[in-house]
Amino acid sequence: MSGNGLLPSGFKTAGIACGIKQDATREDLALFVSDVPATAAGVFTQNRVCGAPVHVSRRRLPSRSARAVIINSGNANACTGQRGMDDALWMTDLVAERLGCPPDHVLVCSTGVIGHFLPRDKLAAGIPAAFDRLEGTQAAFEAAARAIMTTDTVPKQAVREMSVAGKEVRVSGVAKGAAMIGPNMATMLAVIMTNAELSPETADTLLRHAVDRSFNCISVEGHTSTSDSVILLANGTAEMGSLDDAGRQTLQQTIDAVAEELAIAIVQDAEGADHLIAIDVCGLASQRDAHLIARTVAESPLVKTAVTGADPNWGRIVSAVGYAGVELAEEEITLRINGTLIYESGAPVSFDERAVSQSMRSSRNVHIELTFPLGNAAARFWTSDLTTEYVRLNSEYTT
Repeated sequence: MSGNGLLPSGFKTAGIACGIKQDATREDLALFVSDVPATAAGVFTQNRVCGAPVHVSRRRLPSRSARAVIINSGNANACTGQRGMDDALWMTDLVAERLGCPPDHVLVCSTGVIGHFLPRDKLAAGIPAAFDRLEGTQAAFEAAARAIMTTDTVPKQAVREMSVAGKEVRVSGVAKGAAMIGPNMATMLAVIMTNAELSPETADTLLRHAVDRSFNCISVEGHTSTSDSVILLANGTAEMGSLDDAGRQTLQQTIDAVAEELAIAIVQDAEGADHLIAIDVCGLASQRDAHLIARTVAESPLVKTAVTGADPNWGRIVSAVGYAGVELAEEEITLRINGTLIYESGAPVSFDERAVSQSMRSSRNVHIELTFPLGNAAARFWTSDLTTEYVRLNSEYTT
């Protein structure tokens, strides 16, 4: 194990400033390296308009032999045509040359402004500098987390440990994201590392399970971006051998927990947000129906602005349920806000509006619960409120 208590054994990271961002002092280049070839899997944006790094990394995964992930922030390298593809491949070539491995053993991500070409001169100097800073320390791990940030205000990291066959296994992850966040991922990146031993097929299954319950259950404004990438690296240095069913279930729960913590951190850091909104939907006939209702409520601007104003305007929530596209009757809807029953079996109930409003105003966390008598399926979704500061930030993003 690494001695810092954060990184799994056999991994090193770095984060440096190489001048891609307008503020040349901010870290903008991150490097994640496994000392040995690692199994790797990835989940990527479903937007048909996607960055060149997404194309490159997607076709290299899953893999048994990944050595590194190179990430730049401040420039998405998206909508940049053949030059963008050439630049993404060139980045992996530079990293591979330093590692002495084939270029397709290196994965690449970029995030930031769309439609600008990468500054090769800055990256040509920055990549060797990042190698010089590679360490397995807590400081290096945090530097890498900062280097993938764009409009994030804080670095996002999560670490969990588990025991398998008497061996200590660690799962450590970083993520970035604060806006253009919508299900099927959004302007977010994440790298999750573990020293467990996994086959490519198992890694892919474990990652997709985790992503479906975390990064695909968050929204800021529902805008799916061009750069979304979540990459899992498993280098096997824990030497615990192949997982049995119990070990696999424990590892799944651990990866799920890391992914969920990172996903919630993204919504907590949403641009201009004053509230983190958790939406629980239960009692539906299918998981799809539950997820669809939760997502529809989460993406309603009227619901989000009501939370901004601490206004328990329950009609906005109930009407969003009605247009979610799920077969149900009005009398099958029951709603609670912050634990207070607001609407039961299709009819309003008496409640203290001032008390509920105060509960929304006094806490950063707001809980919306929707229950139905239609089955046993449930879903949880996280979103943020919508403030004037969000509008300001995104109206001035490039100018």
